Amino acid sequence: MKYAAFCRTQANQARNDALSTPLDNVRERCMRSATAWEQMADRAERIEKTKSDRLTADQLDED
Repeated sequence: MKYAAFCRTQANQARNDALSTPLDNVRERCMRSATAWEQMADRAERIEKTKSDRLTADQLDED
């Protein structure tokens, strides 16, 4: 599993945890956690795209 997919899974779990708790402070913590996981997934996807773009550019330069 790619890291971005793992992060999205964790974000979904945190959102589910937020929905299932009756405590406001726990719900807020879970939602902050979900936001952080989503940001990490976004960052991982950007990095993966940058790596892919660089590899493509390097391959074109070699030709």
